[in-house]
Amino acid sequence: MITSTRGAVRRPAAVLAASLLLVGCGAGAASTTDREPGANTTRAGAARPAPAPRISLDVAPRQLPGLGSGTWAEIPPKTSQVLVVTGRGRNSPLSTAVLHERTASGWHGGPGWPAHNALKGWTDRHRAGDLRSPVGVYALTDAGGLLPDPGTRLPYDHSGGFAIDGTGSGGEPLAGSFDYVLAINYNREPGTTPLDWTRPLGVGRGGGIWLHVDHGGPTQGCVTLRENHMKALLRAVRPDRRPVVVMGDAAALRR
Repeated sequence: MITSTRGAVRRPAAVLAASLLLVGCGAGAASTTDREPGANTTRAGAARPAPAPRISLDVAPRQLPGLGSGTWAEIPPKTSQVLVVTGRGRNSPLSTAVLHERTASGWHGGPGWPAHNALKGWTDRHRAGDLRSPVGVYALTDAGGLLPDPGTRLPYDHSGGFAIDGTGSGGEPLAGSFDYVLAINYNREPGTTPLDWTRPLGVGRGGGIWLHVDHGGPTQGCVTLRENHMKALLRAVRPDRRPVVVMGDAAALRR
């Protein structure tokens, strides 16, 4: 969109903002115990090799970098994929995204991907048209785009409804912004296409908050990544790992 819980067609300038809010990238909060294997023995008392360690997703071994205890507590215990989007400042449209994944040896973070968020930064109570992205922890369950599925395991809606034109706040072209989209479950119905307009919290709380392809400028509420990073993210996330996005300015995430 330009710029936890079940995005901008720009028409000639004055109409663009309203259109984006309705279609996507809009305004709009929803939001492991590793077992120590004991030594087994035979009846004769000879020690048997201990079973190989396995991942248990009931209790996480440690918090992720940059997250405070309050934010960490909002991440579902069974989640083993977390995309952390850290804003540069409360009122900044610039941020960095890192995908963290849990393996048998613990949590591991990938490279930092440059990202944009909303024009005016972040808010704890997003409202339609406020030009701020909602702070919080939100599930990632549904994807789609103007281009064919790049290989995601999530449900993917390949639709012409993701077509977009016009320009962003800096005059940058928006074409291709919705080639790949991953819906953020803020004020939406999980299990539906990102194009679904259902707003459980009411239209005043905005909606259509997506991860989508960066167009070179701020959004109206969405988070954007470069096209190659969006494709990598879509290919990486898996429903069985209960992926979530944790997003907000750095100070808010440390709470």
